[in-house]
Parts: sequence; C-alpha cells; structure tokens
Amino acid sequence: MSISASDPAAPSAPSRLSQLLAFHEADPTDAFILYALATEYRAAEPLRAWEFYQTLLAEHPDYVGTYYHAGKLLEGFGRKDEAEQIYRKGLVVSRKAGQLHAASELQQALNSCLGLDYEDE
Repeated sequence: MSISASDPAAPSAPSRLSQLLAFHEADPTDAFILYALATEYRAAEPLRAWEFYQTLLAEHPDYVGTYYHAGKLLEGFGRKDEAEQIYRKGLVVSRKAGQLHAASELQQALNSCLGLDYEDE
C-alpha cells in the first residue's frame, strides 16, 4: 500500500518558514535568508519581521532591498520619522550601488511618507 500526498499519515513537506529557519540556523549571517525571513514574517508577525530588518540594516547595510520594506513596516507602526530616515539612507545606498529602479521606488516611498505624493483629480 502506498501513501498518497492527500493521506493524513503522509509526511508533509516542510513549510517555507521552517526551511528558512533551518537555513538561518545553519548560517545566521546570510543576508538573503534574513531578508526572506523578514518577508515571511511581515504580514503575520510584523514585530518579528522588524527584528530581521534591524539585523539586515546593522550587519548588511548594502542590502538594498531592505530599505523599502523596513521603511514601510515602520510607517505601519506609525513611526514615520524613522521610516523617513530609512528611506533616505536607502536612497544613498541604492544610488551608490547603481540600482536606479530601487532608488526610484525609495524616492516614491519617501515622497509618500512626507505627504508629497500629489495626484491630480
């Protein structure tokens, strides 16, 4: 008798989160894994996500992808002044890295954070 994937007795595939946590345990300094964990936690456990973003900002300041999402998370916490600083730092880092698309997205996020995202009616 074979066990099918729908059989409750069949071993389930590890969840993405459990896989990421295992990778993180194996290499707690890997920037991509830290970013992936922050992303995984962002919706359900934003404070846990923030811990990973803080680690990225402190230990991997050149990891451009961090700045937009860390800023948005801070805005969600009502910490707009801190979000503004994150966006500004991200602009410097992304431009220095030649990542102009990221810089453009950070500039839009900064403008929105500052209330400068006017739309014509």
